[in-house]
Amino acid sequence: MNTVRLAVDEDTGVAVVTLDRPERLNAVDLEMVRELGEVWRRLRFDDLVRAVVLTGSGERAFCTGIDRDAVVPQPSSPYMQDDPLLGVGPKANGLWKPVVAAVRGMACGGAFYLLGESEFVVADPTAVFFDPHTAYGMVSAYESVLMAQRMPYGEAARMMLMGTAERISARRAHEVGLVSEVTEEGGALAGAVRCAAVIAGYPPEGVQGTVRALWAAKEAARAQAFAQAPHLIALGNLPAGRQAELFAGRRREFRVR
Repeated sequence: MNTVRLAVDEDTGVAVVTLDRPERLNAVDLEMVRELGEVWRRLRFDDLVRAVVLTGSGERAFCTGIDRDAVVPQPSSPYMQDDPLLGVGPKANGLWKPVVAAVRGMACGGAFYLLGESEFVVADPTAVFFDPHTAYGMVSAYESVLMAQRMPYGEAARMMLMGTAERISARRAHEVGLVSEVTEEGGALAGAVRCAAVIAGYPPEGVQGTVRALWAAKEAARAQAFAQAPHLIALGNLPAGRQAELFAGRRREFRVR
């Protein structure tokens, strides 16, 4: 594994999955997509692992979404869009063991595919959440659907529509329910592992059934909303060249609330 690290504590039954591209703020490239899929599928068959923690390497970011240098081949037909991030999460790979996300630094854009498929989020005070899509002339579709299921509608809408002008602090994320716990600085991973160890100590059949039930509560709405996403993206996204221009001229100042 080059972009993802996996560590398993056999005593506690907790696995820690670490996005390991700190020099790229843990942005997801196609290699990471492949490796994450392999890790989630491996964990399905490892009965020693009963709970999982997902985190990012380094202090600056949990994940900043798709790597803008990644080349994603697309079919010529407008009816067949390929989005590699649809396959990065544990649920997308059939893993129904509980996943706790530990966030330090930035979590933005495509990071929400991963947070949206985690059971809950533990963050430290450096964590900030934002979605840059609209600022770059792009439709926030899948990300918006996932966050609308984790936050009050108005908070999700504000985050998605304000783009790069605002970032949600860990404190505010906790107030609106996106984050379940704010630890001391540098303590998100330890806090998430502590929760995961408790969960891993319970009978796994009941835990995994509960995860499946919780997901079922929102699965139908998510599937219907996802079905609209490719059309909205095709209609609303600016051409790639114009997106690149907006990205190059992006604002450097922002408000944290």
